[in-house]
Amino acid sequence: MRIGELAERAGTSTRTLRYYESRGLLAARRTGNGYRDYDEDDLRLLRQIRTLQDFGFELEETRPFVDCLRAGHPAGDSCPASLAVYRRKLDELDGLIGRLADVREQVARQLAAAEEETGAGTGTGESDGEPPAPRCEMTG
Repeated sequence: MRIGELAERAGTSTRTLRYYESRGLLAARRTGNGYRDYDEDDLRLLRQIRTLQDFGFELEETRPFVDCLRAGHPAGDSCPASLAVYRRKLDELDGLIGRLADVREQVARQLAAAEEETGAGTGTGESDGEPPAPRCEMTG
């Protein structure tokens, strides 16, 4: 198939395919008249790249999966280098989840402190001799 058909079937652009080719992730064969020629293996390879990118993998992180497919493995994630990339990505995600959990806890503490300080849900603060809290425009 030619580049336009491959791009359409893979759900991407010809520009992206040329970029992948320039990065060595996609190898085009040339027909006698110079057109790029691709087959179903190339389509499978592109689908693997796109799936990994949808999962948050950088383009360069897809290389071991591409190499695995090119080596004839039916799945791009069955080679040791691909498994190593999966492990690194899981470690990265675990770190991000941990940092997000820390930030969430800090925001929850800030909210609780702000609510306690302003007496949120307990009135305006006027009955205890303190001046009323400033009126926020967003709360009416």
